[in-house]
Amino acid sequence: MEVTVGPGPRDRVLGGWSGRIAGNMLGKPVERGDYWTRERIDRYLRATGALPLTDYLPGPPPDSEAAGFVLRPEWPACVRGRIHGSCRDDDIDYPILALHLLETHGFAFTTEQVGELWLLRLPYLQTFTAERAAYRNLANGLKPPLTATSGNPCQEWIGALIRADVFGWVSPGDPVRAASLARRDAVLSHTGNGVYAAMWAAALVAAAFTAPAPRDAVRTALERVPASSRLARTVRHMVALYDAGVPWADALTEAERETAGLHWIHAVPNAAVITAGLLYGGGDFTRTIALTVRGGLDTDSNGATAGSVAGVMCGARGIPRQWTDPLEDLVRSAVFGFDGVRIGELADRTLALG
Repeated sequence: MEVTVGPGPRDRVLGGWSGRIAGNMLGKPVERGDYWTRERIDRYLRATGALPLTDYLPGPPPDSEAAGFVLRPEWPACVRGRIHGSCRDDDIDYPILALHLLETHGFAFTTEQVGELWLLRLPYLQTFTAERAAYRNLANGLKPPLTATSGNPCQEWIGALIRADVFGWVSPGDPVRAASLARRDAVLSHTGNGVYAAMWAAALVAAAFTAPAPRDAVRTALERVPASSRLARTVRHMVALYDAGVPWADALTEAERETAGLHWIHAVPNAAVITAGLLYGGGDFTRTIALTVRGGLDTDSNGATAGSVAGVMCGARGIPRQWTDPLEDLVRSAVFGFDGVRIGELADRTLALG
């Protein structure tokens, strides 16, 4: 009798890191949800002959700005054929900081210690939205939870969610611990749905180690956030649409109606895009990150989270090489002491903790 053996622990953790970086790089050129709508992204892909999307985004065609295609300034280093290692991005800086946090303070770390490491290791101008407000509050001597609420209009945005993956990678099959760790980190800068999104993402990554399918991981992660929260209700709605056989594009149109009025960086609509990418991606790595990025909004953050979950589920060896080869096992980071670190080293250090 033939026995199928799934990915081993290191392969899953390496898959998480590699998948997160690849998904981030895929979405980075079109990261601006108020401009790069789903429709504009697909128009760009058709104009460049890249639909269906199976590789990094192509570079812009001639007269692209006249055609309404203005990529982010970093695009030359993160489009197909021009990638040599990862671009620096906060979606990768924060997982590195979380890894360093656990190595330095262990699993009993405090929220105050999270803030101390930010001040020591992260340049202020490489922080954004809620994190920049919290950083400023820390520098002015405020303590949590005031760091999250004082002068911070972005308390429920996506920032804490993008910091959560490591807490899942070090808690394989234990979404309860993953969510608890993520909450302790998140309350430095976020409240309400911003915190719930981080707990959900960490639990989602942890559940991916043992879940038979993405839907199972999504369902398990939902158990870790308040059922009455807007985040939980939105994710449940996406699952219901998927279960009812509603096509991916129509499901996202329904999510847009449900979350109308929320900023494109708000955690709730982005959680809907991530959920749709995972469910309709069906466990296939390429399809998962492609659908997630095509879903718009905070494309690089969403692609990173979906890529992390899909990478854990399929393992590094299950990620097609067009995504991993251009990364050259190299990470660029603004975190002091980590620029140029190898992806494999990050995976080994994460595995040692988990």
